[in-house]
Parts: sequence; structure tokens; C-alpha cells
Amino acid sequence: MNTNKLTNPTVKKAIEALQSADKDSWYSLFTNKAELFDDGNKIDFRNFSDKALGHERFTSIDKIENNGLDLLGKFHSDTWGDFKTYFKFHINAEGKIDRLDIGQANY
Repeated sequence: MNTNKLTNPTVKKAIEALQSADKDSWYSLFTNKAELFDDGNKIDFRNFSDKALGHERFTSIDKIENNGLDLLGKFHSDTWGDFKTYFKFHINAEGKIDRLDIGQANY
């Protein structure tokens, strides 16, 4: 999947790390206390990431909004199959991701 249309450099690095299952790069982009919300429900960021990396990925990114921080696209999960999703990144003043909202999207 092509990530060239991603305009926020931190988001681009995060998606590239997700796509290639690069845990070191993925974790380096987030704060130590990063929060993750899945369809509005707070879940454990580390636990989710450890399970998702290598087993979940975007198959296309269809929309980019909010100055490159919000992505909507088609997604594949080895567990849940194929569906549309959103990823909404929140980046702090130091340039680290401190919150990520994910969930199923309807567009």
C-alpha cells in the first residue's frame, strides 16, 4: 500500500511501521503513556499493539482529514477480516503520539 499521500510525517511513519510490523519504530513514535480508544472504549495500548502488529494493516487509505491526522480506509485483520476503519492520531507538543482513536468507519 502506498503511503505517499500521507502528509503528516509522524502519521506516515506510524502507518509505515504498522504496515511493516516494525514494533520498534511504532513504539518510538508514541509517548510512554499513550492512550488508545477503540470505538470510543479505552483499551490497553501495548496489549493491542503487540497483538496487532504483523496481523493488521491498511489495504487502502481512502480519505485523509484534519491536517493529515485522521485517516479512513480499508483495513485487514487476520482475526476480524476486512472492513473500513478510521485512525485518528493526537500528537503532543513534543511531536509524539499521545492518543490514538480507532474504530469501524462508515463512508
